[in-house]
Amino acid sequence: MTDILFYHLQHQPLERVLPVLLEKSVERGWRVAVEATTQERVDALDALLWTYSDESFLAHGTDREPDPAAQPVLITTGQGRPNDATVRFLVDGAPLPADMTPYERVVLMFDGNDPDAIDRARDQWKEAKGGGHACTYWQQSETGRWEKRA
Repeated sequence: MTDILFYHLQHQPLERVLPVLLEKSVERGWRVAVEATTQERVDALDALLWTYSDESFLAHGTDREPDPAAQPVLITTGQGRPNDATVRFLVDGAPLPADMTPYERVVLMFDGNDPDAIDRARDQWKEAKGGGHACTYWQQSETGRWEKRA
């Protein structure tokens, strides 16, 4: 079964947290897909990953580029796996994949300051647990560290 990790963002925005988690994923040799819900968000995340740090570089691309299969991190609005991702990040309320079997991990990130995002994450938790998946819930501490809560 696929491990599903729920990341409850409270003290740092997605833009600060996502690049760090993507770097760790790539360091582990994982191919990653990041699914957003709009093309505007794909463009914003693409720009972010080029500029978030002066000290590091995170190779990535979008599914609109000529060779998405070559990208270790692919940002998309679709549910496909053109880069053979084994880890999928879901942001901005992107739905759980219809078929989670190709993934080792699905990481659902939601804004803990948005009541609608919290409700959607609760529904997705129930859906994932109902599908027999191992789910863990991570919440940010005041210092920005991740604490496992469930």
